Order: sequence, then structure tokens, then C-alpha cells
Amino acid sequence: MTNKHDERHMHDNGSQRRILDAILLLAGQEMHGLAPKDLAAGLKVSPASITRDLHNLKAVGFVEQIGETGRYRLGPALVRISVAHATALMRAAQRLEEIRNRYSSEP
Repeated sequence: MTNKHDERHMHDNGSQRRILDAILLLAGQEMHGLAPKDLAAGLKVSPASITRDLHNLKAVGFVEQIGETGRYRLGPALVRISVAHATALMRAAQRLEEIRNRYSSEP
């Protein structure tokens, strides 16, 4: 029988993980972004790997390049996912509050 740790290891993919780690590294860098060399250093990978990752992230709108500096920051597509998630949670909380109010109200 395989335990959870073994199963996770079987499905681990270095390049996919590196892209996700790049997103986490870019979080909080919205104003100034990060240079590709800083991403490469932070992730301990080659500049070629970061160039490839940034190309793919940019292609789907998850990162954008700041024209004036050439640095990268999280892009609109990824931020929209966060906003949609927060909106869904807010709607769920409102619905729950409506239900709570309906059951706690006296006729």
C-alpha cells in the first residue's frame, strides 16, 4: 500500500512546481515586480528555465512585464481568479447570514 507522501512524490513535476513557486515569489511584488535574474536566484534555477516559465505564464495572463523596467509582476488573469474567489466567499457568507436571520427571526 502506498502512503500519501509516496503518492505525492510519484506525481511531482519539477517544471510545474517551479512555475507555481514563481507565482508565489511574485506575490506581493505588484508595484516594482521582479527581474528574471531575481526570480532565477530565488528559485535556484537557470535563467533559461525562468525565461521559459515567464513566457508560459505571460501567455496565459498570469504575469505581465512592466514596460519601463522589464521586471515581471502578477498579471490580471491570475488576480481575477483571486477576486472571483473572494467574491464567491462573500456571496456564500451573505447567503448563510440570510439563512441564519430567517431561522432566528420570530414570526
